[in-house]
Amino acid sequence: MNILLAVDGSAYTKKMLAYLATHEELLAGTHQYTVLTVQAPLPTRARAALGKEVVDTYHAEEAEKILAPVGKFLARHGVDAKRIFKVGSVGENIAKVADTGKFDLLVMGSHGHGALATLVMGSVTTQVLANSKVPLLIVR
Repeated sequence: MNILLAVDGSAYTKKMLAYLATHEELLAGTHQYTVLTVQAPLPTRARAALGKEVVDTYHAEEAEKILAPVGKFLARHGVDAKRIFKVGSVGENIAKVADTGKFDLLVMGSHGHGALATLVMGSVTTQVLANSKVPLLIVR
């Protein structure tokens, strides 16, 4: 299987990884893995003031802070994963990468906000469900 792991470095990412570690059928060297993190863009004025190179470096460094520990965890379990990051709308980018990357499964942790918080703020999980056709495993 070709599996996409959407991570954000939160406690929910750790729960998702712990779940994978206890389910050998999901965390096996026979599968292909891609780890994805998506960052919100900096405000337009900040980007303009700092310049493209500084902003790109910032996003790459912040992504590495999230991707490196996940990569180490997977390596300890004998998994070599491709690592990528995107900048933009989190839910939309996860869905787009899942669909265009021809993944068989998308795995992500969920913050599990209540109905009111989801109504007011939206939900990354809801956005992914609405925009992707890839089967989604949500770990809470």
